[in-house]
Amino acid sequence: MKIDHCPGRGHTEKMQPRLSSPQATTKQRSGPVVAVLLAVSFAHLLNDTVQAVIPAIYPLLKESFQLSFGQVGLITLTFQLTASILQPIVGLYADHRPVPFSLASGMGVTLCGLILLSVAGSYALLLIAAALVGLGSSIFHPEASRVARLASGGKHGLAQSLFQVGGNAGTSFGPLLAAIIVVPYGQANIGWFTLAAFVGIIVLVWIGRWYQQRLAGSQMTTSGAQSGAIRWTLPRRQIAGGVLVLIALVFSKYFYLASMASYYTFYLIHKFDTSIQLAQIFLFIFLFSVAVGTIIGGPVGDRFGRKVVIWISILGVAPFSLLLPHVGLFWVGVLSVPIGLVLASAFSAILVYAQELIPGKVGLVAGLFFGLAFGMGGIASALLGEIADRTSIEFVFLLCSFLPLIGLLTYFLPKVPGEP
Repeated sequence: MKIDHCPGRGHTEKMQPRLSSPQATTKQRSGPVVAVLLAVSFAHLLNDTVQAVIPAIYPLLKESFQLSFGQVGLITLTFQLTASILQPIVGLYADHRPVPFSLASGMGVTLCGLILLSVAGSYALLLIAAALVGLGSSIFHPEASRVARLASGGKHGLAQSLFQVGGNAGTSFGPLLAAIIVVPYGQANIGWFTLAAFVGIIVLVWIGRWYQQRLAGSQMTTSGAQSGAIRWTLPRRQIAGGVLVLIALVFSKYFYLASMASYYTFYLIHKFDTSIQLAQIFLFIFLFSVAVGTIIGGPVGDRFGRKVVIWISILGVAPFSLLLPHVGLFWVGVLSVPIGLVLASAFSAILVYAQELIPGKVGLVAGLFFGLAFGMGGIASALLGEIADRTSIEFVFLLCSFLPLIGLLTYFLPKVPGEP
């Protein structure tokens, strides 16, 4: 293995596969690596597009199956828990024994969930369909994140941002496509989204072949397979404290995102008497802002440090979130844009910061934090649904407006070596 010392960061080692010449290094980073990053981002877009169908059709399912807000939240909880519990296990296993074609198999499980969702005639089948989609997600995300880091060429923040922007773009397209394809014509039209899953399987098979060849060509061991492994360590107490703070920040971010993703349409319909289609267009605007904002966090973190990005992305949302429950429909739409843009930059910075805090455990850290993100979102959706049933949807949004203030905990994150 050849160790590449970054200028100005003598304490950081970025491990690259052995290459015959500098020209080979340049070719590797500017050619196939870029293609793989774009491909894995596109696969993430397809994966999260089909997953976003579930919350996007909640108003339709609520009316068709006569569901309460609590039952709607339970659907999200089922999806998010199956998407979260297995992710750290998958990531830990992949750290020791990478499985390149698990990416395509995960999309296959998601495909089965979509088919069942399109024909489900009972609430129980809806829950099973949601669980299958979540299971596919738990298989996809840790390995896909490892591929992104492996193909990063040392630009870990940029690679994670590219990977994340695909997922967030897919999450934003889901409601828009659901408004066009599903809502006017009914539940059975969810079947059209299986086409996206089929395309995703094809792309992921190609990525799996590249991944397999890269592992074989580099002769990576289980410990050497971590692109960008860092050789320094912090005291365990500082590492544990930093991880706890990051978990609290993920809680803040994803509880707030859950309120928007699961209940934003209900909020607009109930408070402003909008149509389902208009409410989903507003949701698309918010989620598209999230997708655009995602690309900012990684490159800025590479240049100025992850902690700076985390400060701005979590706490910086507070002025807008606190104002949102008190304005009219037009300004709700306007405020949702900066909220999405600023909040979205957090996750890439949090993930890369955690990977640098716990070096050599890329898959485990990715699985843990993707799992936390899904799990927090599921718990939040179920809890907020119960609160909405007992109070009102307006109270839910008022309560959630204070969540970004948890960003103040960023002060307690340790300064990792190499951070500007």
